[in-house]
Amino acid sequence: MVNMKISEQEIIKAQDLWAENIIKIGKLYLESGNYKDYAHNFVKNFYAYDFDKVLFKPTLASKNQFRNTFDEALSYFIKGSIQEDEGFALKCWDSIRYEDRNIIILDNYAIAMGNYFFKSSNDDNEIKVEYTFGYIKKNMQSLVINLHHSSLPFKKN
Repeated sequence: MVNMKISEQEIIKAQDLWAENIIKIGKLYLESGNYKDYAHNFVKNFYAYDFDKVLFKPTLASKNQFRNTFDEALSYFIKGSIQEDEGFALKCWDSIRYEDRNIIILDNYAIAMGNYFFKSSNDDNEIKVEYTFGYIKKNMQSLVINLHHSSLPFKKN
């Protein structure tokens, strides 16, 4: 029997790889590289759209709040079929770091929640975003996201 249990190390690795790939999409975009194909492979390899339902509520989505399909997720990251999308990965982030990470593991399913911070060379400030990711194993080696909720922290008026 194949062990599909998820470890905390796998989640941390998946999050680091997710961040590296978001940064890479922006760099390819700046360099006039093939960022569209790279982003397509990113969504395919990091999200469970090809074999499971994905619950995706991106940070900068308000009119079309949820991205239930592969194409809707891709649109969020690189602009596409949804008019409000400006291409989150095309903002050309220089660094993405995780903080206050809390993880619950239930054998072959895991949930991670915390903050991640996005930094761009165009801005001196980091942008703090709250996240919740759900992970399942796609195969023995890789985790994919089947729950992605991120939002900006509440600001009192």
